[in-house]
Order: sequence, then C-alpha cells, then structure tokens
Amino acid sequence: MNNRLQDLLTKIKQLENELLVEMQKKEKLYFYEVKNKKVYFQQEVQEKNRRLVKTIHRYLSDAALLNILTVPVIWSCLLPCLFMDLIVTIFQMICFPIYRIPKVKRADYIIIDRQYLSYLNLIEKINCCYCGYFNGLIGYVQEIAGRTEQYWCPIKHAHRTGINHSRYNYFLDYGDAEGFRENNDNIRSDFHDLD
Repeated sequence: MNNRLQDLLTKIKQLENELLVEMQKKEKLYFYEVKNKKVYFQQEVQEKNRRLVKTIHRYLSDAALLNILTVPVIWSCLLPCLFMDLIVTIFQMICFPIYRIPKVKRADYIIIDRQYLSYLNLIEKINCCYCGYFNGLIGYVQEIAGRTEQYWCPIKHAHRTGINHSRYNYFLDYGDAEGFRENNDNIRSDFHDLD
C-alpha cells in the first residue's frame, strides 16, 4: 500500500477515535453510564423519561394506516435473518480457522440495548430490538464477507461501490496484475491490524 493511502487510513482511524470520544460525552449529557454492557440512567432521569412514554393506544391511533399495514412485511424478514445469522456463524466457525482468518465477534456488531430507554413503550422497544438485531447482523455478515473476500479475492472493483467494508482498503488495485501475483499471498493473510 502506498504512503498516501496509509496516511489516509491513519487519519480515518484517528477520526473514528475522536468520534467515539464525542459519542461518549453523550453519556454525561443524558445522565447515563455503561457498565458491563448494561446501561444505567440516573433515577430522576428515568422517572422524567417515563412521563414521556406514549401509551400503546395513542401510539397505534397516531400511526399512519400504511405503516401499520407494512408491519407483516417488515417482520417477514426475521426468519431469513435468523437463518443467515446461523449459516454465516457456522461458516466462520468452520472456515476461518482453516484460512487462519481472525473470527468476527458477533457481540461487536449485534447490539440490543434500546430496551433500557424508559421513554419508549413496549411496541417501540420491540421495534428497536428488531432494528438493532437486523442492522447489527448486516454489519456482522459484511465483516465476515469482507475478511473472506480478502482471503480469496483481495482486488478492488473498477467501479465505485456504495459502501466499503473494513478490509477493502487493504485490497490490490483493479488491473494491477503484477501486484496481484506478487502480493496476493501476503494480503490474503495480513490481518495484523485486528490483533
């Protein structure tokens, strides 16, 4: 990888760290803290938030009819998601040790913590759990796929992609035949940044 790309990757990592610090400041702003992956709000904040809960009756009566009618479509995705979760997890359990690829920690991607928000009603909490699972699963699958792609075909695309997974920047340039033949074995096993 050339120096300019390495410099940009270093800057991106620094910005990600700064973003994390800024996000942690929200803990103080909204009077909560995270301990052992559990969220704790100050008692008076919880009581204040509980007064803001929208009753289920009001929530449903305020909802647009088309939103209610699409609920079965949204929830029909759950079974395929659970199946994909199972298959991808089994895939990495079997294949990653063979390829010597570090395993992806599912808990780093699938985060379900919005049920602790006392200003949400039961329907909102269930919906938030679903979205947290679904979007976390997509990130988890993308990371497994990215690590697999790095092992089997670490070549960038000629066309710009909508989003790049975390491994994409380590890939070889599209059209660089000599670089591919010279560096493919090194790149396919280079996961040092994950240690």
